[in-house]
Amino acid sequence: MRDSSSMRRSTLSGGRTSRFEPILSRAAGASTPVTAIAHPCDATSIATAVDAAAARLIDPVLIGPLAKIDAAAEAAGRDISTLRRIDAPHSVAAAAAAVALVRSGEATLLMKGSLHTDEVIRAALDPALGLRTGRRFSHVYLMDVALYPKLLLITDAAINIAPTLMEKRDIVQNAIGLAHCLGIATPKVAVLSAVETVTPRIASTVEAAALCKMADRGQITGARVDGPLAFDNAINPAAAEEKGIVSEVAGDADILVVPDLEAGNMLAKQLTFLAGARAAGVVLGARVPIVLTSRADTEETHLASCAVAALMAQTRLERADAAVTGP
Repeated sequence: MRDSSSMRRSTLSGGRTSRFEPILSRAAGASTPVTAIAHPCDATSIATAVDAAAARLIDPVLIGPLAKIDAAAEAAGRDISTLRRIDAPHSVAAAAAAVALVRSGEATLLMKGSLHTDEVIRAALDPALGLRTGRRFSHVYLMDVALYPKLLLITDAAINIAPTLMEKRDIVQNAIGLAHCLGIATPKVAVLSAVETVTPRIASTVEAAALCKMADRGQITGARVDGPLAFDNAINPAAAEEKGIVSEVAGDADILVVPDLEAGNMLAKQLTFLAGARAAGVVLGARVPIVLTSRADTEETHLASCAVAALMAQTRLERADAAVTGP
């Protein structure tokens, strides 16, 4: 098992320090959240669990068919003898058991193993036994793009296919909460469309304007929100100036809110595969953060995603303690 210093060194590549480095350091210095991992039955899932534990990011509980978990550990070359394991006969049962562990308070994070995303999200959304809070679940990508001066959050590119206006309100508020956790006191939220003017024939421009008014009236809080903005003038000051856009957000966005899942997914993948961006991600809106891992993700992505979720969990615990003890 590798130590946490080797985990941290893995965040350095291409001669440039990863912007995830401070997140990894903060998470490793906080309390380690017990993490229910649903169906970690491939080498990638086991490697993520063991390596994140070695980096002091999570305390994993492996839930699934024990024989398959052991085989995956052997394939990954990882020692899981010290980790807690819970037997579950198949992926659906593993997802349900992982959610139950969170509901009981034994775990404060939920992580997807080698099962379909739909299976773990379906278990978390179960009306009676899931992790609903009354707010829409949404996914946020954290993108470290070399040519952009700071982390860029993109939402939603993984959960909500064609969100309504009120669902977008939750998507925006979830992302703002994550930005606060990362230390961005007043994030700048750009609501994207193809153009930066309200155009009735393009529904996303009308919804962007509505979201801005909702922020003005306190229905969205904790951020500066502007839109519609096209991608170029959301992230490039010169493009915003060329269009004559006067805005605190334009050219300096922290959060990009996309019109729908297709746009968000393509944007995130274009930044990753064409611009060499590093990415992490987390699902918000549930009782606890949910980490969605993929075999296509890098080791750095896996660890950064665990670190982001761990920081979110720690922040929630601190707020709960403050609410109990009072000022």
